[in-house]
Amino acid sequence: MTQLATVALTGVDTHAHIFQHNLKLAGNRRYSPDYDATIEQYLAHLDHCGLSHGVLVQPSFLGTDNSHMVSALRRFPQRLRGTAVVERDVDDETLDELAEAGVVGIRLNLIGQPLEDYRSAAWQTLFAKVARRGWSVEIQRGMEDLDMVLPQILKADVAVVIDHFGLPSGEIDPVNSHHQALLSLLSSEEIWVKLSATYRSRSNPAQALRSIDRLRNAYGHSERLLWGSDWPHTRFEDQTDYDDQFSMMQTLLPDADERRQVLVDNPARLFKIGPAN
Repeated sequence: MTQLATVALTGVDTHAHIFQHNLKLAGNRRYSPDYDATIEQYLAHLDHCGLSHGVLVQPSFLGTDNSHMVSALRRFPQRLRGTAVVERDVDDETLDELAEAGVVGIRLNLIGQPLEDYRSAAWQTLFAKVARRGWSVEIQRGMEDLDMVLPQILKADVAVVIDHFGLPSGEIDPVNSHHQALLSLLSSEEIWVKLSATYRSRSNPAQALRSIDRLRNAYGHSERLLWGSDWPHTRFEDQTDYDDQFSMMQTLLPDADERRQVLVDNPARLFKIGPAN
């Protein structure tokens, strides 16, 4: 990707979506927006909160047509990176075009989907292509299944990003065998967790704080924690907004040094943001 200008790195929102309601939608979608979430609106939110960069995530209801997101990445290469949704048999040329535009990962939204054998040759070929480009594989799935899915994907030696705390019901509970199995992987594998969208897990602030403590303890550090706004909070638009989510982040990360690590250092390293990238 060609960098046209350098923007001082003050903070990264690693999870947001842009779309227009009149775009062609995927046939197997679970949600259909009736409004637009524009790149201009999103950048205005970043500016208001003093954040320099954002990572756009392809929404599942747009399927594998990443063109709307890619257009925004090309317009604002100095501020944006992207996570795309691709076909399992995507070719190298398509991936190279996405990389040139600023894509740094792919997403598997597995909510409501039957789980596959991710050790299969077809999936491992895709993950190997992702790994060669230094990208990550982002997963949205409930925590009860993550301990089964993650080892299969990690076999390809690729970084994995878990959406929305892993979608626990309420909080990450080390007494739960599935939760504990995931926690046991964190100290030895390249797994990153987004501290985002507590509303999708019906977590209150106290529960979210306990989840962060358990993640931090399992890692032994905070070097693979990320923050994302989940803007525009699809299906929860009437319950929260960008300012609420930014304020929640400050509540959940009260230590200024750790907050800088989660907002600046960690995403810069994973998503290739900054003068050296």
